[in-house]
Amino acid sequence: MSKIITQLSIFVNNEPGRLAHIVGVLRDCGVNMKAFNLAESAEFGILRAIVEDPEDAYSRLKAKDVIVRKTDVIGVVIADEPGSIFKAADLLGRAGINIEYGYAYTGRNKAAFFLRVDDAAKAVRELECAGIELITDQEI
Repeated sequence: MSKIITQLSIFVNNEPGRLAHIVGVLRDCGVNMKAFNLAESAEFGILRAIVEDPEDAYSRLKAKDVIVRKTDVIGVVIADEPGSIFKAADLLGRAGINIEYGYAYTGRNKAAFFLRVDDAAKAVRELECAGIELITDQEI
């Protein structure tokens, strides 16, 4: 049970119908997204997704010629209240850990903020030492 979660980053051309195509491939491959974020630029987007079985999903997508990359993220449990992300963000900043991006989700039992940081192992240690609960890969 790892507290470092594998996220899939999927390349999506920024043009009409491309997101539908990619999520159709995900559907056809049996990949269930638990959380996701779509970021864009002028010519392309990146669909960042937390999925049930990232290794299998990665293999299935590669077999369909989808441009996909695996990235380590961590999931910090948050409350549904103002400032709930502050404690983790402040702690990581003071520890010299950069948050590159993040996105939140509300799961069946918990809400979480998924973070891409420049040192995932150090971030996990710092957050756990501060008593901040993390999502494990088994809870996805």
